Amino acid sequence: MLPEGLTTGAVLLNDKNTQLSHDPIGTDATSPRIVPRDEHVISRANISPGALKVLYRLKEAGYQAFLVGGAVRDLLLSTTPKDFDVATNAHPDQVKQLFRNCRLIGRRFHLAHVRFGYEIVEVATFRAAHTTIDEDNSVDEAGHRVLDDRGRILRDNLYGTIEEDVWRRDFTANALYYNIEDFSVWDYVGGYVDARDKVLRLIGDPETRYREDPVRMLRAVRFAAKLGFTIHPDSAAPIPKLAHMLDSVPPARLFDEINKLFLSGCAVAAFDLLQHFGLTEHLLPDVAVALKESPRSPAAQLLRLGLQGTDERVRADKSVTPTFLFAVLLWPALRRAYDRVPHAEDAIIPDLLETCDLVTLRQQKRIAVPKRFTMPMRDIIALQPRFERSDGKRALRLLDHPRFRAAYDLLLLRAAAGEIPQELADWWTQIQEMPAEERQQRIAQPQQSDPAQPGQPAAPSSGGRRRRRRRPPRA
Repeated sequence: MLPEGLTTGAVLLNDKNTQLSHDPIGTDATSPRIVPRDEHVISRANISPGALKVLYRLKEAGYQAFLVGGAVRDLLLSTTPKDFDVATNAHPDQVKQLFRNCRLIGRRFHLAHVRFGYEIVEVATFRAAHTTIDEDNSVDEAGHRVLDDRGRILRDNLYGTIEEDVWRRDFTANALYYNIEDFSVWDYVGGYVDARDKVLRLIGDPETRYREDPVRMLRAVRFAAKLGFTIHPDSAAPIPKLAHMLDSVPPARLFDEINKLFLSGCAVAAFDLLQHFGLTEHLLPDVAVALKESPRSPAAQLLRLGLQGTDERVRADKSVTPTFLFAVLLWPALRRAYDRVPHAEDAIIPDLLETCDLVTLRQQKRIAVPKRFTMPMRDIIALQPRFERSDGKRALRLLDHPRFRAAYDLLLLRAAAGEIPQELADWWTQIQEMPAEERQQRIAQPQQSDPAQPGQPAAPSSGGRRRRRRRPPRA
């Protein structure tokens, strides 16, 4: 089935001699390059059963149905997509009529979610392209699209055709359509070649597209880091100049984007790109200052080691959580703030908690981390001084603390970064592996006076401080 306004004469259907060259600007929006089934590697065997049901039911009801976006890109790269999105000319209400297991969501864009057990297939209606009146950063004639004075889209519910929809997508490699009608891939903007060459290129004028939605700069970083793509020079050049526009993005939305950046198995590469483009200071301003002042400090090393560990856990299909992620990300800022003022020995934990609260409060202005993550993070940080006391029942109680494991993992990172003696981390590793009776005996042993050994209190800062002597009782 061909889209409205598209004639067979305008499309080279199954033409094996067609050369797929990149020409995103000059390509006629009504003439996609079509890659037939026998010239690409996408197989229905690699598409989820739920997505296939949605595609086929839409087709049988007389609607256009395309697998679209990152799923097509990943299938062309022979990798497993995280999820499957569908684009259609059916309106959300029409999609809902076809599927009883459908729910309509969204305020900025109206979407249909079709649920199959734990899988959710997102179905989006083709969106219209920009009109002349839109360029005035105002509301279009139907009142469906609203932009702010910077050109950022606030609301957009104007539906259109596939020819219009393709120009609303961000990157060429994400603007590929897999047609369930004949299993071909439709390419309007040269995305097939870019996906093959692993080039990340914005559709349209990069600066204009970034101004429409500054989060596209983070998406560019994420896709480049995750897929190993190279950002095209034209798409990379405006990022440092427009990085400040992230300051106006809602903090709650940035929290979602940060999770995608750092919890997808490419945290180290993503952080390096954020630093390269000057985006860190607009996402993690206190961290950026701390890293700029002391780029080789133990806290900076801890951050990198923590991101490496996060990547390893994701690749091993182990659980990851924003709680530990933000403890790692904010550690350089927390250490910098804590070390700048003196602390009494009996106020180490209260001062540390106060510093943690201040750093977190400042960070919330940029990234709105929910309390369900900041409160456990606070516990993890507050437990760090307690690791440096291993006398008697206190150590045993610490082993039973609900946040012990996460706090212990942070302790290991501190030791690996050279912030605390490795012997301290080794002692806590060994004590966990001992049987209960042997553990009791080990803790009951008198500790040595060497400050490098556990049992001697020490502040979490790098500066050494003498232990305050107790005065003898008066006669």
